[in-house]
Amino acid sequence: MPELVFFSGTMDCGKSTLALQIGHNRSARGLQGVIFTRDDRAGEGKISSRLGLVTEAVEAAEGMDLYAYLVELLSKGGKADYVIVDEAQFLAPEQIDQLARIVDDLDMDVFAFGITTDFRTKLFPGSQRLIELADRIEQLQVEALCWCGARATHNARTVGGVMVVEGAQVVVGDVNRPAEEIGYEVLCRRHHRRRLTSATAHAGTLSPDVLPVTSA
Repeated sequence: MPELVFFSGTMDCGKSTLALQIGHNRSARGLQGVIFTRDDRAGEGKISSRLGLVTEAVEAAEGMDLYAYLVELLSKGGKADYVIVDEAQFLAPEQIDQLARIVDDLDMDVFAFGITTDFRTKLFPGSQRLIELADRIEQLQVEALCWCGARATHNARTVGGVMVVEGAQVVVGDVNRPAEEIGYEVLCRRHHRRRLTSATAHAGTLSPDVLPVTSA
């Protein structure tokens, strides 16, 4: 039976790499898929992994009807055996409903990849709807690590290396941005609660004891 599967995890845990691998494995068996993405760090209509892999995709813009897109493709003689959606957390809840309809009415597997919570630990609307509708939810097995070495469970937004907890829910960035730019860092819950990023933790260790000074 076709399924709607939600692969979830923090940033930097290999979601896009797995999405590309699933597409590769199926294309090697002669299957054709449609890949949707939204606000990928590589730019519009791209799906990219931090391993350097990039492929073309359909930009799932705000207001786009994903079900209607598939129906039109098939009605014009196109072929689609499955659907992959990367950055699924950025989709609107109604677009997640459309993914479920693709599974139920078009008998296609849909593999959605995304992070569950934002930098404030609040659920993305798209991820919330996926949790409500998915046939299966898979936690990514590649564990991202906090700077302390513990398993990273939270995504932090940083400005100049300092964690921020206010601002728009969606600001496109990456975990590899220079410290002075808006970027992201994965943290364990303890350090996310303390707002302690790698930069601020490192700064705290750069205060050597003052050497005693004696006069001759």
